[in-house]
Amino acid sequence: MGEDPEEYVDFLAKYKDWISIKRLGIRPGTRPEEIVFHMAGIRNTIDAKAFPIMGIKTGVLDEAASRLTSGKRRSFESLGDAMTHLGDADAKRAVEESCAERKELAPLSWTYLIGKVMSNLDYDPSINQKVLSKIFPGLKIKKPLGRQKKSG
Repeated sequence: MGEDPEEYVDFLAKYKDWISIKRLGIRPGTRPEEIVFHMAGIRNTIDAKAFPIMGIKTGVLDEAASRLTSGKRRSFESLGDAMTHLGDADAKRAVEESCAERKELAPLSWTYLIGKVMSNLDYDPSINQKVLSKIFPGLKIKKPLGRQKKSG
């Protein structure tokens, strides 16, 4: 591991008080799953921030998704049932509330809500770190460090 990386997968974001830096040095022995695991972490970081940055109140949608999936186990039947109930008044009300100041954002609120319902039932339409760590036990999801004190 002493050799310098030949390539990198980098992500750097600074927006207002949010800073995120993720870097993976790619060496000759770096496996494809390690690279994809890192990329999935970047996607997760972006997903977690993109909706709030747009002004969508994700907490309202999180609660609606919890109501839609409460008491359900991971199965296609449960997923189908929850998706069917996305058309109910409760889900529509949550979407409207989540973007009340900017109604044109409703399609993004629906995207978030659908993704959250799927996630609550342990489904994800994209590659994610949780699934990769099950397939490749050597890959571990790191706990976020949070804000670091400035030295000096």
